[in-house]
Amino acid sequence: MEAVHNRAGGSCELCGSDSNPDIHAVDADSAMDADRTVLLCDTCLPAITAGETLDASHWYCLQESVWSEVTAVQVLSFRLLHRTGGQSWATELLDQVYLEDDVRAWAESGLQGGGDAGEEPVDSNGTVLSEGDSVTLIKDLDVKGTGFTAKRGTLVKNIHLGDDPTHIEGRVNKTAIMLKTCFLKRVS
Repeated sequence: MEAVHNRAGGSCELCGSDSNPDIHAVDADSAMDADRTVLLCDTCLPAITAGETLDASHWYCLQESVWSEVTAVQVLSFRLLHRTGGQSWATELLDQVYLEDDVRAWAESGLQGGGDAGEEPVDSNGTVLSEGDSVTLIKDLDVKGTGFTAKRGTLVKNIHLGDDPTHIEGRVNKTAIMLKTCFLKRVS
């Protein structure tokens, strides 16, 4: 995939290292699509494929890569920010990141709890949500059709789970609304 190497200038598209870069498909079914692959160094690639919580010391590079003009880099960076174990800098960055609707849908489809039937709903930190839990919002959310914004830090008590593990139902300002689990944090 010479196009990916040329686009990246032979350096890792996440951290900028030129240490043994190799092509990585953002999704398993996109290995031959240059628009859905990224070039990663020999530090980033093994950590990503291991699927473990990421050590923040190396992953501060996501603060720049999430703003890349390359959609595949944005998607991978967004997913990796969710794997930093709820580090405050990563959560704040996720609050600031704007992705087009189709790009956000692609990015969220690869997160744990990303919408497959039978999966358990999880909050933004990966904590499993249960019927009746209380959650707080981690960012301001415009509530369509209501004329109000649900503010960051708003407590939503007694949530209800549905068929889609990426959404829960709760009450904000005495209005029942559906909330995406990626914008919630479970209250202990």
